[in-house]
Amino acid sequence: MYAVVVTGGKQYRVMQGETLRVEKLDLEAGKDVTFDQILMLGDSDGVKLGDALKGATVSAKVVGHGRADKVRIVKFRRRKHHMKQMGHRQHYTEIEITGIAGGKK
Repeated sequence: MYAVVVTGGKQYRVMQGETLRVEKLDLEAGKDVTFDQILMLGDSDGVKLGDALKGATVSAKVVGHGRADKVRIVKFRRRKHHMKQMGHRQHYTEIEITGIAGGKK
């Protein structure tokens, strides 16, 4: 069974047992989190969308926090003696999906 979950303004396709990095959540490592904003559920019977997802949840456990690799930003104007360099490291939370509960039948 898989689900499409919305968190941090992004959509993720998740399955039980997998780990993924999402936008930073304010939870300590080892805590449980439940996602109730589910867009789609899929299994061997087919796909559920819309009203069939009322009450569907995805539960996960926070594994840890970190920062992604640095992204370099360079703004350059030729022949103008202008160059600007910046960097950015995005914070993330690593979670492990522990369960997917379907909605109403």
